Amino acid sequence: MRYFIEFAYKGTHYHGWQSQPNAISVQEVLTKALNLLLHDTFEIVGAGRTDAGVHAAQMYAHFDTETSFDATLLVKKLNSFLPEDIAVFSVKRMHDEAHARFDASARTYEYLIHTQKDVFSKDLSWYHFRDLDIAKMNQAAKILLEYEDFECFSKVHTDVFTFNCSITEAYWTQEGNKIMFTISANRFLRNMVRAIVGTLINIGTGKIEVDELRNIIESKNRSKAGFSVPAHGLYLTKVKYPYINE
Repeated sequence: MRYFIEFAYKGTHYHGWQSQPNAISVQEVLTKALNLLLHDTFEIVGAGRTDAGVHAAQMYAHFDTETSFDATLLVKKLNSFLPEDIAVFSVKRMHDEAHARFDASARTYEYLIHTQKDVFSKDLSWYHFRDLDIAKMNQAAKILLEYEDFECFSKVHTDVFTFNCSITEAYWTQEGNKIMFTISANRFLRNMVRAIVGTLINIGTGKIEVDELRNIIESKNRSKAGFSVPAHGLYLTKVKYPYINE
């Protein structure tokens, strides 16, 4: 039987979501906890990969087991057993063909910036003290919706069949010394959001003009785009499925 598990994690102490040979990952820790509590041996498949230091406010994964269990009780046991930086929200029985990665219809990421030094935001938001023109950054963000091929923002030498992504929203908001970038798409390339944010930051600081973003995207060249912002400000905040009601 196939189950979906919904959870969140603070990525500070993990080498990303995906299991690594010589580093600790969220996938490894969660798999071990589930296997131990269910007295079973199986792998879990996540909705996607997050890099080292990136957080997830909402993440899904699926697993298969023949073991019977009380879902509510399992959630309580997992939250008692897992470290404090991983929290499980629910475990739900799904149809046997449900797939946490391939069935996801949309994903939303947020990038957090604070403009005033804040000792409590060190691992959860990026400190950027230079002035940013949010209006220009929002003008540029709208341009992203005109394109589908985002090879210029992809990590080089990545193993993908296509660089096409359908971005449905991309915008900046500011409240006091807190700035947030929100972006949603059907899929994302490796390092894509962090590269987009870095490029838009360059526009916000006047390093490049808004219209140059079109040339960057059409170049399909990662070296033409901006720097990759630090991982600790990035959050996966929402994963949508056609068969899961909000």
